[in-house]
Amino acid sequence: MNDARLTLKVVSLFFFPLLLNVQLMSVSHSIINAGLARLDNAVVILAGFSVALVLHLFVASPSYQNHTITIAMVRGRKSLVAMILFVLLIAAWVSVLLALLAFSPIGTFVLDRILGVSPEVARGAREALALLVFLPFMTGLRGLCQGLVIRARRTGLVSFATAVRIVMLFFYLWLGQLWFAGTRVAAFALIGCVGTETLVIAFFAWRLKLPAEQNNENSFAGILRYGLPLAYSSGMQQTVPLLINAIISRLPDGTLALAAFGVVRGFLFMLAGPMRNLQQAYLTLVRQPADNAVLVHFLIRVSFGMAVVMLLLAWPLNGPVLGSVMGLDSAMRHYIAWPLTACALFPLIYGVSNLLRGWFSGAHLTGRLGRSTCYKALLMVVLWPVFVTLSLPLPGISVAIFLLLAAEFCEAGYLYQQRARLLKCHGLVPVGANTVEWRNGDP
Repeated sequence: MNDARLTLKVVSLFFFPLLLNVQLMSVSHSIINAGLARLDNAVVILAGFSVALVLHLFVASPSYQNHTITIAMVRGRKSLVAMILFVLLIAAWVSVLLALLAFSPIGTFVLDRILGVSPEVARGAREALALLVFLPFMTGLRGLCQGLVIRARRTGLVSFATAVRIVMLFFYLWLGQLWFAGTRVAAFALIGCVGTETLVIAFFAWRLKLPAEQNNENSFAGILRYGLPLAYSSGMQQTVPLLINAIISRLPDGTLALAAFGVVRGFLFMLAGPMRNLQQAYLTLVRQPADNAVLVHFLIRVSFGMAVVMLLLAWPLNGPVLGSVMGLDSAMRHYIAWPLTACALFPLIYGVSNLLRGWFSGAHLTGRLGRSTCYKALLMVVLWPVFVTLSLPLPGISVAIFLLLAAEFCEAGYLYQQRARLLKCHGLVPVGANTVEWRNGDP
């Protein structure tokens, strides 16, 4: 065990480049939308690509845990080869699903019957998905390389690769307009910039020295047992916003609520999204019990700062930011002010959930993470008739934020209760971030 004490400075130097990475990723999507807005028939193109991106994020979500799995499981060259096979397996599965949406009647059913979009929007979405079929292999390899770089505590390199992606995005948008039209311009630009980012981060990962070979190298089967619950959990995470959209779209002010929820989720992604990196911070930095307390202290400080920013956006900066910058009218700004205020709680709850997810990932108990996200989705299903059939006199955006907070409380509460039970019944002895021993047997 490393006896060096973890400090807030070390955590900050590790965490804030990853925070910057999330901000840069959100900027890249805004740049793509800005590019599409300048094309002919921009509204239909923007709608088509938005639908394609939502479907892609939902289908491809199992591959978004590759960096976490890499941090926890790669011990040397043998486990690295096994991890590469795992990445290719997940990427192939995601590509098959995207191909079904793009080229088969399944896509027609999903777009026309389930999502109910217009024929023009559906056609644009399928054209984009036809190109995005190749993206999972790039994002899978990117996640693996990011995991190797994060494990080496070189998180600044992750942000640098994303910055290169943004710079090259302008070039690919220009080039895409020469070769393609409509939503395929955005799909080509996304593939191009992510491919460039993957090459850059792969170069950095290749330059890093792998951990020395160990006798307990993780096999492909071991990585499957560890990684599949995380992949399943990541997929279930994406069902929560989809279910919330399905619920509020059926309320009296459904259209307004959907638009407002999209605005609020944009701020949540920017301000609270980086808290998911606490899972990787736990796996990489925690080496002794006292280190966990430092991470908790860091979580409280950062979430408080994000809550203050959220409150400023809801009230003092409501007019300058929501009005002048984003162009929302006064009615919409008033409509989302109190729900945005309630969102000040979200960074703390979301941070607690991800810190606990790090604990369970480090303890190789990823099955609990799959259950926690399943319970979140089930809670949305249970609450669906309460808000839809009872016609409660509540604004749709307030219902959306309540459901979002309730889902995070559900996951954090379940994981906290499970952790307390395991500590009490089995007696966990932490001997490293990714190695644990149980006094009374493996739970």
